[in-house]
Amino acid sequence: MVRLVNVYTISAFLSLGVALIGFDISSMSGVLGTHQYRDFYGNPLGARQGAITGAMAAGSFVSALFAGSLGDRFGRKVTIQVGLLLWCIGSVVQSTSNGVAMLVAGRVISGLCIGLTASLIPTYQSEIAPHKIRGRIVSFQSLAGAMGIMIQYFIQYGCSFINSEAAFRVPWAIQAGPAVILFVGLFWFPRSPRWLASKGRWEEVLRVLARLRTANNDVNDPFVLAEYKEIEDRVRLDLLDVPSNSIRDLFSLKMRRRVFLGMAIQIWSQLTGINIMMYYIVYILESAGIRNVLLASSAQYIINVVMTIPAILWVDKWGRRPSLLIGAVSMAFWLFLIGGLLKAYGEPNPIPNQPTTWIVVDHPAVSRAILAGSCITVGSFAISWGPVSWIYQAEVVPLRVRARSVALSTASNWAFNFVLAVFVPLLLRSISWVMFFLFGSFDIAAFIHVWVAAPETKQRTLEEMDEIFEHGEQKPLWKSFTATRPTNKFDMLAKDIEMGKLIVHPQVNTF
Repeated sequence: MVRLVNVYTISAFLSLGVALIGFDISSMSGVLGTHQYRDFYGNPLGARQGAITGAMAAGSFVSALFAGSLGDRFGRKVTIQVGLLLWCIGSVVQSTSNGVAMLVAGRVISGLCIGLTASLIPTYQSEIAPHKIRGRIVSFQSLAGAMGIMIQYFIQYGCSFINSEAAFRVPWAIQAGPAVILFVGLFWFPRSPRWLASKGRWEEVLRVLARLRTANNDVNDPFVLAEYKEIEDRVRLDLLDVPSNSIRDLFSLKMRRRVFLGMAIQIWSQLTGINIMMYYIVYILESAGIRNVLLASSAQYIINVVMTIPAILWVDKWGRRPSLLIGAVSMAFWLFLIGGLLKAYGEPNPIPNQPTTWIVVDHPAVSRAILAGSCITVGSFAISWGPVSWIYQAEVVPLRVRARSVALSTASNWAFNFVLAVFVPLLLRSISWVMFFLFGSFDIAAFIHVWVAAPETKQRTLEEMDEIFEHGEQKPLWKSFTATRPTNKFDMLAKDIEMGKLIVHPQVNTF
């Protein structure tokens, strides 16, 4: 019998929390091309529009700094629910805003939700997932984010035909719906077994593992007992090694490489150029000479969803490292191409007070090529950096610092998201086509960093990460494309338990 509630359904449902990010991205991207939004808020351009867009990231950055501490104290699930309540409040404030100041305030409140959910959802997913499909499970959030972008964009596109303030108020109000559904549904989901272990609640750890791994809640299943044993040994070692869970622990000699690597992967994911395509694709297509920019923009959101599916299916086979490397090169190529086409065929915009000061006129083939390049850039991100950046940060650190490390990585993500949201409109008006060469160069830098510093982590248990990072590789990372190979230690442990060579005695409040 297959249980209705398993790691797949839990992860898919939980990913509604990440879909909220997608709703925000496309709701903001969609309104930029509508006269209703521009008329009501005084045609915000440059820094003003950047402040409106970046307000979400500003709130996310602040709450992400506290997400780890809250997640460790109250649990992943409860903290996510608190974030969802904040999202509903933010949606109400945005949809009833009477000016830019109130709109910014609403977006900051909604951002407080995203900082919590974006930090703790991948943490929760990685902690409930079997190691062989952990990448697939965490990747559900990337698919949810992509679907949130696409669904909300078409809602926004449909509302754009309403000749009133409802054109932007209705989509912003609708955003609260998925948050309410997820908030209620979480009451029926289990707590993270690894968080329970950190609190010494060992009977619950065993019951949750049995519920997640077997169809009949078999606490004597060899694979359940093997995972329980690994968690128990890891928690015991952590408590003997470092008896505290302090901020200082994050930056200890043993942890800093992993923590900084998780932060770097998140930062690079923002610098790939994806934010230009997600938030400001309307401006780019206007610069390229595309007429119906709202309809044309929808193509990249559909591609974003479609190209996330292969990542979910095969990221645990491809590996994290090859995905990041190939994705960085692909995005760099297409950004350089877009920048080159704009430089070669563009000219100064003769119309004042426009979002873009450099446009392509009467070159339909070039316009279509820029549209295609933007779509392929998004597709390259969706199949690589989109899911892997969230997978990697949650799996490279041990339990005792995982929530705080992921929160710090997520805060880094939102800090750069905020900077880009604020400054991209300014860059589009000042350096125009040069901006694409800038972000293409960032992709090359990301490729180099991953090549020399990011080991492969696919199909390793979370408890095995110490072997990768503390004992090192047999040869330098830059000499290998995929680097580490998965081991079968977990399977051997389960076999020993099944054959009676190892007896596991579940503990009760051991620590």
